[in-house]
Amino acid sequence: MDDPFAAIRSRLPGALEVYVSTFCWDCRRLKSFLADHNVPFTPVNISDDPAAAARLESETGKRGVPFVLVNGRVWVRGYHRELPGKFDPEVFVRELAAAL
Repeated sequence: MDDPFAAIRSRLPGALEVYVSTFCWDCRRLKSFLADHNVPFTPVNISDDPAAAARLESETGKRGVPFVLVNGRVWVRGYHRELPGKFDPEVFVRELAAAL
């Protein structure tokens, strides 16, 4: 299988911060996608961390997860509500690349 992160892997930070919640199917899918492609990440569970939830909402205007915080400053959505499957790896990697 081709590596969807090949073009940007060298620019990825040590670990992405992946904002998730406890009972979130979209969060599990994103974490699995990253793990399957050996992309290091640190989950930040907004169900357990009210400050993280407040940061997510204040900086993105959203309460829904998953979102990825890149280098502590740029947010990338980890779901694509407008798409039938709610997640497109190519769209995600393209948006991640733009955030780097």
